[in-house]
Amino acid sequence: MKRTLLSLLALLMTTLCYAQDLPQATVRDLSGKPVETSTFLQSGKPFIVTFFGTWCKPCLRELDAIQEVYADWQRETGVTLYAISIDEGPDIQKVRPTVHAHGWEFVVLTDTNSDLKRAMNVSAVPALFIFDGSGTLLDRRTGYVEGSEGQILQILRETVASAPKK
Repeated sequence: MKRTLLSLLALLMTTLCYAQDLPQATVRDLSGKPVETSTFLQSGKPFIVTFFGTWCKPCLRELDAIQEVYADWQRETGVTLYAISIDEGPDIQKVRPTVHAHGWEFVVLTDTNSDLKRAMNVSAVPALFIFDGSGTLLDRRTGYVEGSEGQILQILRETVASAPKK
């Protein structure tokens, strides 16, 4: 009986996790200007929100791997990637040099007050979320597995294929 209840609870928790929509929060661009998460929805295309720290080696490997295929992903699916730095204090000064050193061409924002991180229940980085064009969460991943870019692209392709045609 306990096992059955625990299994049902786990299933419910998983379902609730994936039913999450993009929360409203304010992050900042690299020049310090506020950016509302609601602007992520403006194109109606799928988008990715991934949290990273400049000190996090797996985060940097994940973002470098995505950078290698990002232009192809954009051409094929129209996706936009929002890389959200969780760096705080003096580490926030490392974000811009890290972006330039790695040549990242996607949108990089900062969440120095951790509002978005808290709202999305991020407890470890890297944490990657895939949303459809209306802001509905499709997939959530914590940690980086080399080569997972193919799985992410497949989710994006399926999302674009199932989107209503305009």
